[in-house]
Amino acid sequence: MYEDKTLVCKDCGAEFVFTAGEQEFFAAKGFVNEPQRCKECRDTRKRSGGVKREMFIAACAACGAEAKVPFKPSEGRPVYCSDCFAKRSEED
Repeated sequence: MYEDKTLVCKDCGAEFVFTAGEQEFFAAKGFVNEPQRCKECRDTRKRSGGVKREMFIAACAACGAEAKVPFKPSEGRPVYCSDCFAKRSEED
């Protein structure tokens, strides 16, 4: 039913084989897209943690300490450091 396919890695350009067994596994899991990276590039990407988020620095609205957040703070909206955010979450 399935036959091995040769694909090209979108990161390094190397050819790799998408085996019949892998295709069957993908179909069983409901995956519709073929893999785009070879095993080496997938492993490298996993080890690197993927895409790094840009972090923004703001002053905590509760204690004034430096807070690093993964979003650009808006004027008039409070930003909390990790400790104060956790305290507020416990209170709710």
